Amino acid sequence: MVHTYHITGMTCNGCRSHVEQTLSKVKGVSKATVNLETAEATIEMTSHIPLETFQEALKNDGGRYGIHLPGGHQHHSESKQQEQPKGKGTGTFYCPMRCEDDKIYDQPVDCPVCGMDLIEEQNVSSTSSEQWTCPMHPEIIKDEAGACPICGMDLVPLQPDLSAEEKTYKKLLKKFWIASVFTLPIFLIAMSEMLSNNPLYEILEQKYWNWIQLVLSIPVVFYATWMFFERAYKSIKTWNLNMFTLIGIGAGVAWLFSLFGMFFPDVFPSQFKTESGAVHVYFEAATVILTLVLLGQLLEARAHSKTNSAVKELLKLAPNKAIKVVDGEEVEVTIDKIELGDILKVKPGDKIPVDGSIIEGETTIDESMITGEPIPVNKVTDDKVTSGTINGNQSFLMKAEKVGSDTLLSQIIHMVNNASRSRAPIQNLADKVSGYFVPAVVLISLLTFAVWAIWGPEPAYVFAFVNAIAVLIIACPCALGLATPMSVMVGVGKGAQNGVLIKNAEALEKLNKVNTLIIDKTGTITEGKPTVEKIGAFGNSYSESEVLQIIVSLNSNSEHPLAEATVKFGKEQDTKILTNEKFSAVTGKGVEAFVNGKKAALGNPKMMEYSNAEITSKMQEEVKTFQKQGKTVSYLSVDKEVVGYVVIGDKIKATSAKAIAELQKNGIDVIMLTGDNHDTAKAVADELKLADFKASMLPEDKMKEVEKLQQQGKVVAMAGDGINDAPALAKSDVGIAMGTGTDVAIESAMITLIKGDLQGIVKAQKLSQSVMRNIKQNLFFALIYNTLGIPIGAGLLFPFFGILLSPMIAALAMSFSSVSVIVNALRLRTVKI
Repeated sequence: MVHTYHITGMTCNGCRSHVEQTLSKVKGVSKATVNLETAEATIEMTSHIPLETFQEALKNDGGRYGIHLPGGHQHHSESKQQEQPKGKGTGTFYCPMRCEDDKIYDQPVDCPVCGMDLIEEQNVSSTSSEQWTCPMHPEIIKDEAGACPICGMDLVPLQPDLSAEEKTYKKLLKKFWIASVFTLPIFLIAMSEMLSNNPLYEILEQKYWNWIQLVLSIPVVFYATWMFFERAYKSIKTWNLNMFTLIGIGAGVAWLFSLFGMFFPDVFPSQFKTESGAVHVYFEAATVILTLVLLGQLLEARAHSKTNSAVKELLKLAPNKAIKVVDGEEVEVTIDKIELGDILKVKPGDKIPVDGSIIEGETTIDESMITGEPIPVNKVTDDKVTSGTINGNQSFLMKAEKVGSDTLLSQIIHMVNNASRSRAPIQNLADKVSGYFVPAVVLISLLTFAVWAIWGPEPAYVFAFVNAIAVLIIACPCALGLATPMSVMVGVGKGAQNGVLIKNAEALEKLNKVNTLIIDKTGTITEGKPTVEKIGAFGNSYSESEVLQIIVSLNSNSEHPLAEATVKFGKEQDTKILTNEKFSAVTGKGVEAFVNGKKAALGNPKMMEYSNAEITSKMQEEVKTFQKQGKTVSYLSVDKEVVGYVVIGDKIKATSAKAIAELQKNGIDVIMLTGDNHDTAKAVADELKLADFKASMLPEDKMKEVEKLQQQGKVVAMAGDGINDAPALAKSDVGIAMGTGTDVAIESAMITLIKGDLQGIVKAQKLSQSVMRNIKQNLFFALIYNTLGIPIGAGLLFPFFGILLSPMIAALAMSFSSVSVIVNALRLRTVKI
């Protein structure tokens, strides 16, 4: 019997796997298969199972997912995440350990898998615009300063709410101080037992001091650190065993043992009792452990806030206001009031409010915060300007072309956030280890107790109890889980600050293995700002001016950079555009249309072949001189007759030669693939000292070349900027798009270079090497810490050196293990790329 149900609440493959496992465990289910794309579960069962049974199973598993019949109404057991109102933070919340891949939540709750506090994604929001409120009537909120309409008082700036991150830190700080205030006297009372003549016993008997410790421990256990026990309970209930499972068991057993010993002392053997006959209590161990773990969480929360500092710095670039020109008057408006096509005035020193182009004036703009390049860039009329960059010392007028989430700054922040949440393949190793970690630690703890109880010195059971707790407390799966994502988060942010946008963590890992780089010519090696250098005519059928007129008319419908160059040249020559119909672009070859009723085609030799127009050897000889100089030549045909050509020059970027040389020095083979002819390609290759290049390459040819190299065992990166590069970018192991290129190329790539410069590939490679090195260091720290810590906690050093590890020292070591991993990841912020 097979039934299909609709599943709600799934956002990632981790969700799919989790739902599939939960449904498979339902009694009577033979097999359960869940499809993430269709959000459906196909369940095979031996006999009919009521829908309510599956709903109950998902509800008991945390209630994050729902199940109902296709087309039916949603039931109460559906995702709580969907039922909850949106959080008040600036973005969404996700687990720092990426337990559920890229799953996000609307509320700053605990991760349902590892129990850690979710952290907040930083986003540009319209609420960043400055608002004003009345100190007497806080319900009054205005977008600009003025007087309160109720009491007349001057409005004051509205203080933004604390981020969820800051709220979590402050909450933890408050609880830490409360825990410390109550834990310190417990610790002093317990430590006083080490004194030969304990002055406290002259005031009260030991059993009364034990009662005082119990009372003092209650606020620590049941308020300040109660969340640890809640997380431990949830982890055991859902069998997502984690760090809090160990803490909850270790500290909980110590506290309950002490409580039980005080109420039922006669149950315990003499070795658990002091000279006064009272059972030895461990309130100090439990409270100190919990307080130290709380300290670790506090330090971790503060360290987390620094890992996404790059995004926060980018957010600071987002301006709040702009000057809008309306009917010749300047009006100050908030950013969210700007619409496409608005004319804005940017004064000296102001931040560019949105993306657009200059329509009047010229200036210099500091784009270092976007591209990572410190030298200001000269801008004139028609040049593009980017939101968040800083104007120099001259005013100008600009036209808004991208606003809100469409601006480059918003897209950068969005991409960085997505990449920060993604998982690197190397993390799979840590995940496999973590899956067996907690059960193994609990088993080692039980074995430790047994070994000490049987073979340990007197009091054997006391030694066994203390060492078993030490094993539980010192183990830290958290450090292992944080090793990769922390490095990825900091590394991705570092890249964004230097104009290198990483789409996901996998790109960083793969780039470190790349040994072959394929690069396009136009817009990648060259500046991508072509200019017309010559118009030529073959024969007497058409004059050069007529050839230009047909070329301009053809290209007036094309967005290709070469086409734009010819149209611009035509405008300068006051060329009249002829009527054209049925325009079409032939990818990798050229364009064609009916111009004044005649079939015209413009492009490379393959375009002429496509149009059945023959290029004679004489024509080839005439253009060869230009091609050997590295120029691009496009032929023009009219009614299947080649009648002329256009010569277009495109300067090689100043940084291309240096970048290629550096990449080759680093052991990367650099190959140029271009749609241009052989002579032009050879001229460019010779200038850049490229031994390997191929010309006249169509998009499918580039993709096949990538496949061919991959079959040879090469790890291939492809860098390009055009539509014709998109297939190869997608097929390569790592696609690298020039930010100055087309949206299609950028979408197909894993890495985007904002400046569109080959030097960015060098930066990306250095970043990849640094991040992977940092991840391996973190994994080593985490593994070696647990490899050494657990045996020491079990008492391995005692037979040789007489050293035992106190559970309190174990708690301190555990608390700082995660912090050390994060601190090491933060070193990436200082890496030079």
